[in-house]
Amino acid sequence: MLGMIKNSLLSTVETWPYRVLSEGEKEQLGYEERACEGGRFAAVEVAGKPFDEASKDGVLKLLKYVGGTNDKGVGMGMTAPVSITAFPAEDGSLQQKVKVSLRIPSQFQANPPCPSDESIKIEERQGMTIYSTQFGGYAKETDYVNYAAKLKAALGSEAAYRKDFYFCNGYDPPMKPYGRRNEVWFVKE
Repeated sequence: MLGMIKNSLLSTVETWPYRVLSEGEKEQLGYEERACEGGRFAAVEVAGKPFDEASKDGVLKLLKYVGGTNDKGVGMGMTAPVSITAFPAEDGSLQQKVKVSLRIPSQFQANPPCPSDESIKIEERQGMTIYSTQFGGYAKETDYVNYAAKLKAALGSEAAYRKDFYFCNGYDPPMKPYGRRNEVWFVKE
């Protein structure tokens, strides 16, 4: 627990590597097209709970893992964003299942510690191109759904992206009261 608190308060945060391919603005919404690197990720699925509760549960499990609850007992440091895969229903609301993930820090990419919690899986992911929009505040389900709808409207019918899921991303620890960064990502097809 101490390692988890130290990680979230004192360590520097490594950001998931990406490069901006293009920028746009439409319907008063700024967005970017980005190429994100692949790599190894720690991921946990949580189902049967509302989005905000499921997300919190998943994030806490991953914080414990990177904080030292792993087979090597090593605190790895934090990476950003914490990424929550959301699965929209036909009406735009979110289903009661999420996958919370975070990129393993660079120094542990080749040989990540095994999680002590068996619900956490280490996944190898390919790079991807995404459409992203950013917003501030303490993001909740309603914010992500709202910005996903805005991004969908801004992209219009010209952009091809996955409709069966999208990523809800948070970059900041909960104790950061202002200047917060949240993003919605659609994966380009």
